[in-house]
Amino acid sequence: MPELSNLVAYGLISLGMVLTPGPNMIYLISRSICQGRMAGLISLGGVALGFVVYMFCAALGITALVLAVPYAYDALRLGGALYLLYLAWQAVKPGGRSPFQVRDLPQDGPRKLFMMGFVTNMLNPKIAVMYLSLLPQFITPTGHGSVLTQSLVLGFTQIVISVSVNSVIAIMAGSIASFLASRPMWQIVQRWLMGTVLAGLAVRMAL
Repeated sequence: MPELSNLVAYGLISLGMVLTPGPNMIYLISRSICQGRMAGLISLGGVALGFVVYMFCAALGITALVLAVPYAYDALRLGGALYLLYLAWQAVKPGGRSPFQVRDLPQDGPRKLFMMGFVTNMLNPKIAVMYLSLLPQFITPTGHGSVLTQSLVLGFTQIVISVSVNSVIAIMAGSIASFLASRPMWQIVQRWLMGTVLAGLAVRMAL
């Protein structure tokens, strides 16, 4: 098992990441508003499967990498910090777009909804960074079980948090979009809040 402090810290970072606009959030919100809550939840099932695939690949890969290449950890850490800064800039840059500004999507059946959710997640660079750059920092190589076990526990923690939050977002997408559309200042606050959180995480990771 990971150290309790590491587990709590990783959970909080996972929460911050899932609340940050990205391909998954934009797709789920657009799908829920265009085709209904059930379509959003089916798409979320595909997203969840993508998380599981990433988690097992990363857990096995991190285990091998930590044992084989001592300096790989620093490379992952600095690469992850740079990517978080990039996400922070995307959130606050002039002309940035809120995920609740909906894209028009065609009406799709359950199988395609599920597969599109899966593909969207597998092609999401933010998730790759989450597993390959962030997760290794919360693993204690000695004294707290195997690296593989710690990786899986942390990975499942992230999946539970992400699926829970995205379920609420998919169900309430229409109401949230209406609220933000009538209050433009809230969209600006949302973007700057997320940008600040990401920049803070990047600094923490780099140090």
